[in-house]
Amino acid sequence: MTDLSVLWEVGLPLAGTAGGLGYAKARAPRVFWSLVGLPVATTRFAVTYRSTMDVCGLTVQPSRFRAFLVRNVARRADVQPVPPKVRRIRASMTGLRITLRLPAGLEPADVMAASERLRHAWGVHSVTVVTVKPGFVELRMTGYDVLRRVRMPRRVVSGPMSVPVALREDGTAFVRDYLKVPHALTLGANQSGKSMYQRNLIAGLARLPVALVGIDCKRGVEQRGYASRLSALATTPEEADDLLEVLVGEMEERFDVLSAHGAGDIWALPDDIRPAPVVVLVDEVAELFLVATKKDEERRDRMVTQLIRLGQMARAAGIFLEVCGQRFGSDLGKGATALRAQLTGRTVHRVNDKQTAEMGVGDIAPDAVVTVLAIPPDRPGIAVAGDTSGGWSRIRTPQLTAAEAAAICAAHAHLTPDLPSLTPYRPAVPVHVGAPASVPLVKPSPATP
Repeated sequence: MTDLSVLWEVGLPLAGTAGGLGYAKARAPRVFWSLVGLPVATTRFAVTYRSTMDVCGLTVQPSRFRAFLVRNVARRADVQPVPPKVRRIRASMTGLRITLRLPAGLEPADVMAASERLRHAWGVHSVTVVTVKPGFVELRMTGYDVLRRVRMPRRVVSGPMSVPVALREDGTAFVRDYLKVPHALTLGANQSGKSMYQRNLIAGLARLPVALVGIDCKRGVEQRGYASRLSALATTPEEADDLLEVLVGEMEERFDVLSAHGAGDIWALPDDIRPAPVVVLVDEVAELFLVATKKDEERRDRMVTQLIRLGQMARAAGIFLEVCGQRFGSDLGKGATALRAQLTGRTVHRVNDKQTAEMGVGDIAPDAVVTVLAIPPDRPGIAVAGDTSGGWSRIRTPQLTAAEAAAICAAHAHLTPDLPSLTPYRPAVPVHVGAPASVPLVKPSPATP
């Protein structure tokens, strides 16, 4: 009887603790990682580091001088291979960051190739290898699936044209920096999270002193709710044609200002004469390419030419493109491939076919195509983001409803710059909250070029 009492007194708290940890692992992974996962992973890393690096092929033979010291100074007969030297270990609420100094003979690509083996060896969810500087790499380990329930980090690197849009699988923020990647393409099938990505992007841009120009040829069903923050909005191909012509004219006027001041871009101009940056948001770009008559074909060719000109030259003038669609390739028509080549940034959500994935990332990161095709349909918002440098990563956008994005735009409506050339295209804003979505667009006057 005494033995049963002891078992009851000891077993009940242990069962409660185990149950609590199991609940935390499923419902509060950050708490479980901090209490259990982090100490276990750190200990496993410290104990098995040298042997793991050896079996993964991440060691090199010691130099002759080192071998001489080991044999004659340390008096050891065996000279072990040299692994990368651990320079720094930092813990976080999502994982571990370990900085390694690579020995002569190893390169970052060697460590990247072994990332999956390192993940299994140390029992973490993922291992991402990032080059810090020549000779140094950083192992970014995540202890759990941070993309399951997205929580953006509190500290994000900011800039004059930087917008945190999503969370990377290594726990860092995916930042859309227009000064580094001026133009971008976003692809995805229906219900893949493409609209969620656009909402987060618009909500972030609304907080910056930039002009937002919307082109939504689905009668404005996606972008009409952001009218309070838009400097211009086109909801039909005819309006888009006129608006793109005005944007090209605005770009050419800005080039005249840059030439007069000997500046390479608008950021080299004095603050008092620097024009406001413009971000052009094109929703469902295929609508601009579809034609039914000969007249439509002429308009299509004109719009595509204007978009290509903006993609080639508008960066210096502070005009940036965000093109969104379900498919984007040569099958859309003449000029599609030329325009895609100007869109440096790529974000591809779940797609319906392999060809679409190859259109999005196949030309910049062929190994990312398989990852795009593996995105499950029950996890909207997950995408692969990359650029022409060849780097890519899995991301997921946080939940944001259209009403929340519209409220953010309305709260920052005072930041909308005054651009005279876009004034005729500025959409009317509903007077009352909850007004019907069919808000009339202010048509351009006959004098508008």
